[in-house]
Amino acid sequence: MPGQPSRIEDYALIGDLLTAALVGKDGSIDWLCLPRFDSPACFAALLGDEDNGRWRIAPADEDGPYARRRYRDDTAILETEWETTTGQVLVTDFMPCRKTGAPSVVRIVEGLSGTVDMRMDLRLRFDYGRVLPWMRRRGGALTGTAGPESVWLRTPVRPVAHGTAHTAVFPVTAGERIPFVLTWHPSHLSAPHQVDAFEALRSTESYWRRWLRRLTYDGPYRDAVARSLITLKALTYQPTGGIVAAPTTSLPEEIGGVRNWDYRFCWLRDAGMTLEALLRSGFKAEADAWRAWLERAVAGRPEDVQIMYGIAGERRLTEWEADWLPGYEGSRPVRIGNAAAGQRQLDVPGEVMDAIHLAIGCGLRPRKHLVALQAVFLDHLERVWSEPDQGLWEMRGAPRHYTHSKVMCWVAFDRAVRLAEAHARPGPVDRWRAVRDRIHREVCERAYDPERNTFTQSYGSRELDAALLQIPQTGFLPPDDPRVIGTVEAVQRELLADGLVARYSAGTADSPDGLTGGEGAFLACSFWLADALRMIGREDEARALYERLLELRNDVGLLAEEYDPRARRQLGNFPQAFTHVPLIRVAYELDLHAPHARRENPRKAPDVHPSDDVTDPRTPP
Repeated sequence: MPGQPSRIEDYALIGDLLTAALVGKDGSIDWLCLPRFDSPACFAALLGDEDNGRWRIAPADEDGPYARRRYRDDTAILETEWETTTGQVLVTDFMPCRKTGAPSVVRIVEGLSGTVDMRMDLRLRFDYGRVLPWMRRRGGALTGTAGPESVWLRTPVRPVAHGTAHTAVFPVTAGERIPFVLTWHPSHLSAPHQVDAFEALRSTESYWRRWLRRLTYDGPYRDAVARSLITLKALTYQPTGGIVAAPTTSLPEEIGGVRNWDYRFCWLRDAGMTLEALLRSGFKAEADAWRAWLERAVAGRPEDVQIMYGIAGERRLTEWEADWLPGYEGSRPVRIGNAAAGQRQLDVPGEVMDAIHLAIGCGLRPRKHLVALQAVFLDHLERVWSEPDQGLWEMRGAPRHYTHSKVMCWVAFDRAVRLAEAHARPGPVDRWRAVRDRIHREVCERAYDPERNTFTQSYGSRELDAALLQIPQTGFLPPDDPRVIGTVEAVQRELLADGLVARYSAGTADSPDGLTGGEGAFLACSFWLADALRMIGREDEARALYERLLELRNDVGLLAEEYDPRARRQLGNFPQAFTHVPLIRVAYELDLHAPHARRENPRKAPDVHPSDDVTDPRTPP
């Protein structure tokens, strides 16, 4: 419907390593938070309609067909081509990567053939679509101001006010290029520096091309791996190295449902997997920046460590509801902030220790305070590992003894033992080894169902959990252990919908998540299944599943958090780092463990040796 948001998979991502925007196939930017990922949105039509803010540029004929779109080679520059009865036109969208200055969105309209009448529709709304700014002309620009914020639009086209929107209809002929530059700026300061759209395009393209030259993967899935790495880079907040889980909030896990969460933060559990993906791909500087963010985030008392933090390490992520927004396709509430930051999730120490182990194995030496923190961290975990928690999936029901959490507690002590043994690090290694072995025995006794030959979601439960697929990846049990094989087969029997994996049985009376309604298949879990199938020797099935998952990407190679097999559409926040990271891992593993390759430990640190002159990824050219 006109003015309504597009399907989730109809969006593409552009970003400047500080924030990001979603651009629809219809030429509308429906989501943009300025100046940071976690700032209030000035375009929030994604969670409502055009009256909540958007910026659209498209042929004036509303029925004019979209022709095709693509990213310009290996960059984050989006190109959308339109065909009309009078000609062809190209719209190029990007955000310039910059050392300093205000964030900008650049859109260039270029005539390819004939003459096409184009229409621009700008509807600025600050504070997530709630605040209508004061619009006026200043110094040749159209500006919108409200409180501390201002946005400046510079273009040779003159927009005209129509109610609460500013619009312009203008022709573009073959060979003509018309720029539009939208810049955010604090309202109390003088005018922002004027961006040269064409020079910004050249420097942005050069930046992305140079950045991707370090990619080491050259296998059959190269394009998918490259696009996933570009996406991870675009989700990076360059001043700190933090990587957001997604640039959006409250895109639903079920259309019309309540499972709507804010993902514009950094999760500790992503650390190890993300480090592995970056290091294996040759991006050592990005991995080092992410590791440094992790070190700063967990600094302090171990009992105060959170599961997630803000992009600069902020701890207070208070959750509230934007009740003036109707939500994506009526999916309410729209949540800002994330209350799960205050949960106890005992898997997190394991994720942190695994990341430290991986970083050290690859030559990324942690700072002294993190090494010192390790012993205190493990002392605290030794006291609490046997207690219940909220689990990997941030359940909002009563705490339970989640199997995955216990396995990751085992990982924490296992990695500490390995580090001490391999690098002669001090510590009570015998005690750590004893705790590790005690956790292992308890999990095998209390979390395993011998009748069904499978581990279960929690102690005493008959429910399954896709997180169990990570047991062989962690090294808790070898892939050929009958209990591992049985668990993989049980997940296939009980958690598959149209061949894709659900996290657990959501929306049932016994579900521990404390929420109503269901959700789609979880794409990261589906990649985990592909990896697990490969590990237990069923490589043909693994490759078939992996290639099917690649087919679920949208036309520019992006994936959300979930997928609805019945409606055949993507669900959840978009694009999702937690989905693209295992996509990268499985591509490497399928190549590494192909029949001609030698089988190795899947958690073995990649063979990388960072040089002393690694380029700082946080400083664009």
